[in-house]
Amino acid sequence: MAQPQTVAPARYTVEEYLALEETADQRHEYFEGEVYAMSGASATHHTIRQNCVISLRAGLRGRGCKVYDEGMKLAVQEGRYYTYPDVLVTGHADDVDEPFVVRHPVLLIEILSPSTADRDRSWKFNQYKQLPSLQHYVLITQHTCLVEWFRREESGVWSFTPLAELTDVLEIPELGLTMQVADIYDELDITPMQAQPPAAQ
Repeated sequence: MAQPQTVAPARYTVEEYLALEETADQRHEYFEGEVYAMSGASATHHTIRQNCVISLRAGLRGRGCKVYDEGMKLAVQEGRYYTYPDVLVTGHADDVDEPFVVRHPVLLIEILSPSTADRDRSWKFNQYKQLPSLQHYVLITQHTCLVEWFRREESGVWSFTPLAELTDVLEIPELGLTMQVADIYDELDITPMQAQPPAAQ
């Protein structure tokens, strides 16, 4: 009996991938020659992303920084890994006039969904850590008030601060910027994290 043949995934050079993205109707992630279509997002996801971009642009106006949303590619590792963070901020001179790819972000934000949360916290964070310019990585939960803030300390160790109240503030000293958690969840009916787990029924 003949065995079914497996078809190897198509492989692309970086140049082929970048050319593909200029005309594609859907965004794709690139990792070691393979291209992966990126899934769509919920209305809540879009609202949080827009809130972050609005807050960041207002706070950074006139400071020479660029704020991009999910339509801008990030070269996590040149020639190896390219993706589209939900929100990124760069102030690097080499990124200011770059039309398609950012390489020196100081802040990255990912908005968690059930299908991406584990990957964003683990595999993707480990990839992002290799960016020398990156100082802040922020994960935002969609359906409850929780902002997970990772910051690279002077020692190189990443510290972790959970922000679970709408009155909490995210401070980005490298940019002279503060973000209110309430602004991140603006126009959304978000419930605070419970202090204790619900009692067993």
